[in-house]
Amino acid sequence: MKTQARILLDIDEIPKTFVNIIPYLKNPLPPPINPETEEPLAPEALERLFPKECVRQEVFQGKSVPIPDEVREAMVRFGRPTPIQRAYGLEAALKTPAKIYYKREDVSPTGSHKLNTAITQTYYASKEGIERYATETGAGQWGSAVALSCAYFGMDAMIYMVRVSYEQKSYRGTLMRTYGAEVVPSPSDKTEFGRRMNKEHPGHPGSLGIAISEAIEDTLAHENTRYTLGSVLNHVLLHQTVIGQEAIRQMEQADEIPDYVVGCVGGGSNFGGLAYPFIANERYSESKFIAVEPEACPTLTRGEYRYDFGDTAGLTPKLKMYTLGAEFTPPSIHAGGLRYHGVAPTISSLVLEGRIHPIAYDQVPVLEAGRLFAKTEGIVPAPESAHAIKAAIDLALDAKKKSEEKVILFNLSGHGHFDMAAYGALLDGTLS
Repeated sequence: MKTQARILLDIDEIPKTFVNIIPYLKNPLPPPINPETEEPLAPEALERLFPKECVRQEVFQGKSVPIPDEVREAMVRFGRPTPIQRAYGLEAALKTPAKIYYKREDVSPTGSHKLNTAITQTYYASKEGIERYATETGAGQWGSAVALSCAYFGMDAMIYMVRVSYEQKSYRGTLMRTYGAEVVPSPSDKTEFGRRMNKEHPGHPGSLGIAISEAIEDTLAHENTRYTLGSVLNHVLLHQTVIGQEAIRQMEQADEIPDYVVGCVGGGSNFGGLAYPFIANERYSESKFIAVEPEACPTLTRGEYRYDFGDTAGLTPKLKMYTLGAEFTPPSIHAGGLRYHGVAPTISSLVLEGRIHPIAYDQVPVLEAGRLFAKTEGIVPAPESAHAIKAAIDLALDAKKKSEEKVILFNLSGHGHFDMAAYGALLDGTLS
């Protein structure tokens, strides 16, 4: 029997604080700016959009933030701590001397890591008396997490789902509605911006930038509503650092130091959640951090580092980040969660500092890697997560070529149970 096939933690080992990456940056993080004045935006100006505690955490300069007991209790109820598994089957298929480990965020009730920050943000909102959340979602992992967390804390949820994903992954919408959320394809007819997009571009496949614009317009039109975001901003990635903190303890149990820490990147939440606690820990100063994105939306590998809007309509403050431009509409790839024109400012800063190394892949080899993982490990990964798997495979094959015993850790950020259309297209030979 293989030893350490699954590395577990006790419930009382769930982290008690979030790790804030901002103090570990080499240079100060550029602040959001007011697009009208081009001056730094006062944090209070964000309180009409976000709960006050989320705004406070967005600009917090300390190294850690306490996790409320109610949030930790909800995390336990919904599957934390999550296991790490050794990919013995994949290693054998590759005939590699590398050791491959993966953090299993797919085991949450909604099937991805997104529930970590959804629970936390919704808790803060409910404590402030907010009655309703509006948000966007790409592939649907974030929307599912918001729908469940709102049900748990007694809030209403309004979700604008990118149209191409709404059509490709219809059961994701069904899951959200089962939890009690209202879900519409974006661009929709519920907002002025959505109606304008539909009129000017009939049949538009949608984008995360458009869906964000709709959710923000909805928020500003309803006093009892706030906006919740599943990636990009610092407070979101902050909440996801429970992943990396657990992973550090689990890799210590395995007596391993990862040579590579790998994750897919759209806005950056699952990558940051895994990588940031390692980056903040000097013990892992020799580890390399690999951020994997789609060639169809190559924000980090081909984007510009500059100030840009976070949404298409220009309703958000401007953020300094790698961006393809707020009006960029990515092709209708199956990794809907990675179809975002920008990326988290903190990840952008770390890429600029040379501490994160981005790479991009086409979706065909990515889904082929996902299929190999399913055949060898028994888990069908989300197309987003399959990007990290593709990178892990390439790193393992490089180790094989060099006869090096490298240790690779990646984040299996979500399962692909709602993504059979993607795998069906791959198997039918219709994927391009």
